[in-house]
Amino acid sequence: MAADFAAARENMVESQIRTADVTDLTLQDALRIVPRETLAGPGKAHAAYADTEVEYAPGRWLMRPRDVAKLLQALAPRRGDRALAIAAPYAAAVLEQIGLSVDRVDGEDLSVVPGADYDVIISEGSVAAAPGSWLQALAVHGRLGVVERSGPVGRAMIYVRSSEGVGGRSLFDSSAPMLPQFTPKPAFAF
Repeated sequence: MAADFAAARENMVESQIRTADVTDLTLQDALRIVPRETLAGPGKAHAAYADTEVEYAPGRWLMRPRDVAKLLQALAPRRGDRALAIAAPYAAAVLEQIGLSVDRVDGEDLSVVPGADYDVIISEGSVAAAPGSWLQALAVHGRLGVVERSGPVGRAMIYVRSSEGVGGRSLFDSSAPMLPQFTPKPAFAF
């Protein structure tokens, strides 16, 4: 019996996305269209719409649907914006569906950013702290959405570049898995 992924997508939007105060209708429509199951790792399509992270490659995870939707809504993507998706294949596909031009980074060194002046940057993996190279790649008024975490639970953050610098604000708790390259370094303690 084949899985009904269209029904699963609709159920995801109705039971996980809308109930988490994701009210942007353009975003909801894109989430109803993008086939998340095609981005899950081999043999994991069945888990694509569950309320959990799904590993799509060793050490790389699709963020929980609720968390990625809330982060995308906070980024306020607009058709025509230029975006960078770092270890974020699902977010990239959703942004493209909305009408953004998206560059993708999913290689070994995620700190290397192709180009600059991005209106939107998003990562589906957690980092200890937003890398400077990501913040420097933002255009004026550009927004970075990322989960910062040093323990079992992190905080989704939005950083915005102004002409004077970069400021950030905390959004919600998230347990998005750490990107191995950005795991906090152990500190010496007595």
